[in-house]
Amino acid sequence: MPSTSEEAPGRDPDTFVERVLDVVDSIPSGRVMTYGDVAAALGSRAARMVGQIMAYYGGDVPWWRVVRADGRPAQNHEHIALQHYRAEGTALRGGEGRPYRVDLAIARHRPSL
Repeated sequence: MPSTSEEAPGRDPDTFVERVLDVVDSIPSGRVMTYGDVAAALGSRAARMVGQIMAYYGGDVPWWRVVRADGRPAQNHEHIALQHYRAEGTALRGGEGRPYRVDLAIARHRPSL
């Protein structure tokens, strides 16, 4: 997976990619933002672009802290995300043999940017 600007000389820290990664990196442990929340924090409505950025460049930031609008983690990463959520004490709903989701009413982070 591509890395952040510290390891990739010549990347502009003001690009949308770097700004997305900075927002994600600032999400506190045990809290989450939706893809749309990350976009909105940057003055954008490009939630799908945030998802693409996370898919290609998100490996070096706490990617599990960015969830879908219904609280589900990144597709095909549910099992490893659950390990992170448990370790961080992230509020969850469901489980016990049923699909889980992050409880957005409790765990949603709203940065003051």
